[in-house]
Amino acid sequence: MKRSHRVVATVLLTSFAVAYLIWKVDIGKAIDTLADTEPAWFALSVAIMVLTALPMALRWQWLLAARVMHDSFLWLTRAYFVSYAASQVLPTSLGGDAVRILETSRRHPARLGGISAIVLLERALGGAATVLLGAVGFVLAVGRYDVGAYLWLEGAFVLGTIVLAFVFFSRSARPLLRRATPLLRRLRLEKPVRSVYEGVHVFRDHTGLLAGVFALTIAVQAVRILAIWATARAVGIDLSPRIYYVMGPLFFLVLLVPFTLNGFAVREAFFVSFLGSVGIDADAAFAAGFLFFLVTIALALPGGAILLWEGVRGRPRASHA
Repeated sequence: MKRSHRVVATVLLTSFAVAYLIWKVDIGKAIDTLADTEPAWFALSVAIMVLTALPMALRWQWLLAARVMHDSFLWLTRAYFVSYAASQVLPTSLGGDAVRILETSRRHPARLGGISAIVLLERALGGAATVLLGAVGFVLAVGRYDVGAYLWLEGAFVLGTIVLAFVFFSRSARPLLRRATPLLRRLRLEKPVRSVYEGVHVFRDHTGLLAGVFALTIAVQAVRILAIWATARAVGIDLSPRIYYVMGPLFFLVLLVPFTLNGFAVREAFFVSFLGSVGIDADAAFAAGFLFFLVTIALALPGGAILLWEGVRGRPRASHA
């Protein structure tokens, strides 16, 4: 997508979200709610998000090692936190992924396509795990909460996940993909797209690894959903964690939309819309969404500190032993 088109899409989406919030929320009441935040619940949410970054770095290490790219767990953890810092100023978490790809490619020259494929595979497995958790959460919520309006959205994500899995891992999809080659060649995208596709497709021979990574991803996502619950409790929203296993997966997927700057306004609008459907006041829901934004800022602080330290002491060498 052209930069100008992305900017227009970002402005439109953000404007709609801001207009929705102005319509629904009394900012004064929301500020009063934030002023009464329970620090212990907020600290719990931050701790959950920070600590779950460690198994995600381990997951990345496993996938890199399968392609004979070995890096230390410490450096990969550092790269994850730096990517969180970058995502505060780049479009959604995908901007952070781009930073991870760039930094890792400097340590493994001529492996850019393979590294991009691994990060894409991470995202795909994360999306599949998130969709699975959302389906489980929806089943648990049936009869307890009126969230039927979100069923179609869950179904669309499930269908999209199945289609992507077929495209990347099924050999029978290759003849269909070849038909797109002339178009990609005209757009000068054939080489990078082929590199990423082959980098992901090769993992079909690593079923045990993929199963382990998928199981770890489900566990991490399940724990991270509790960070949303803790954030809501911090502003006085007393709902069972059960409902957040419907809300959380949808929220994480919404934040992947590449037309927002760190989810600005879209995040809060989603909180107001979803929590409003289960009877939560819009002002309290907005406060919870804004507080979760502060959680993401706290998650980015270690990466910011790392960049500041490296700026003073000098960046680590681009290549590793």
